[in-house]
Amino acid sequence: MNATASIVSRVWSFCTTLRDDGVSYGDYLEQLTYLIFLKMAHEYSQPPYSRKVGIPAEYSWTSLKAKRGAELEVHYVTLLRELGNRPGMLGSIFTKAQNKIQDPAKLYRLIDMVDDTQWVTMGADVKGDIYEGLLERNAEDTKSGAGQYFTPRALIRAMVECVRPEPGKTIADPACGTGGFFLAAYDFLVAAHAMDKAQKAFLKHETFFGNEIVAGTRRLALMNMFLHNIGEIDGDSMISPNDALVASSPQTYDYVLANPPFGKKSAMSFTNEDGEQEKDDLTYNRQDFWATTSNKQLNFVQHIRTMLKTTGRAAVVVPDNVLFEGGAGETVRRKLLETTDLHTILRLPTGIFYANGVKANVLFFDNHAASKEAWTKEVWIYDYRTNIHHTLKKKPLRFEDLQEFIACYQPANRFRRQETWNEASNPEGRWRKFGFDQIVARDKTSLDIFWLKDKSLADLDNLPEPDELAGEIIDNLEAGLNSFREVAAAL
Repeated sequence: MNATASIVSRVWSFCTTLRDDGVSYGDYLEQLTYLIFLKMAHEYSQPPYSRKVGIPAEYSWTSLKAKRGAELEVHYVTLLRELGNRPGMLGSIFTKAQNKIQDPAKLYRLIDMVDDTQWVTMGADVKGDIYEGLLERNAEDTKSGAGQYFTPRALIRAMVECVRPEPGKTIADPACGTGGFFLAAYDFLVAAHAMDKAQKAFLKHETFFGNEIVAGTRRLALMNMFLHNIGEIDGDSMISPNDALVASSPQTYDYVLANPPFGKKSAMSFTNEDGEQEKDDLTYNRQDFWATTSNKQLNFVQHIRTMLKTTGRAAVVVPDNVLFEGGAGETVRRKLLETTDLHTILRLPTGIFYANGVKANVLFFDNHAASKEAWTKEVWIYDYRTNIHHTLKKKPLRFEDLQEFIACYQPANRFRRQETWNEASNPEGRWRKFGFDQIVARDKTSLDIFWLKDKSLADLDNLPEPDELAGEIIDNLEAGLNSFREVAAAL
């Protein structure tokens, strides 16, 4: 067994041990984050680096290793609290940190395991693979709800392959979760470009900007990026804890890659005059928005458009309701078609997200300067939903599954596109274009467009496996329930 495999094996085996004590993947991952960060800070403070990392001697890695038993537990709790008050990346990693390992002996064993590895000299790909593996395991833990912050990596990679970011340009995500889009963009840039020293420095320090309001998820994102060689241990945090929707972005960006949170409308709780708890829809009163609405996804679409430079480009995952909802939804769609070039929609199947019953799409649009004429001339739609069946366990979405879409997209020059659909010769083609006039003539300017026949309704000899059918039925029921919950909340 090589050194890398040995480290991975130990990381997983100890996680299993702690789970027997009721410590979840998420809790284990947080403790591992604190300890690996502290160990790496210690390594950076030693020769040949000899850097001042901002950690006082009384809360250093050495101080932690010197304790045992109840004394260790008390010291660890104090250390977490004190480091959470520090500025920059250090404070961001330890914000609201808590000890979730109640057995001091097991805490010491975890410290000892982390201490056995030289993390700074380990390759970024190895460190990243260990951490990404933990994040995915955590997302699979349905009880924790962590899956809502984890976008399928195959989908992220396909989106990045289509957008093809370039060196020296900025990339933002206003709801960055655990940082998946940043890492995929980083990997693409490193693989696709022979960058000079200045471009490499820009990539490490000035390329990525994000928001994540959930403290624990933000911590995981920062650590994930840091382990992948993005940012500095003694630098500033590049992920803000602020709600991105509250105000317009002070900076605009070259690319926005995002999967904003799905779910119910934004709401806030308050106590009424009778002392009872009530909820009220939360609307963002933004002068730069086309429509005022409590629909979180529509607000994110509007916000993302404001984040883009006039030459900026976006790829955004949105639920189905963004494509067909009336009122504010119609206003947002029409304005998006007019003020940007909304050139591509990828229709996604169910069964690829950790959240149940999600029916989603990816919108690709390019921003432009103001114009009297609509920038969108035609919208190309790839239907990767009809007659497609995926499950998280037995048939997960793979990057290879989206290769045909990427080829149709023509990332190198999207003006060379050709339809695969033809009414006479290929009515089963998944790639089809619709003109601007065709779309605005549709009821509510709906972008929920499909043309393929569902074979499962007609071909009884080629039905999917029973477990796939059951999964699809559950997904559809979940999607319907989510819609009914939103209607009930509105009433």
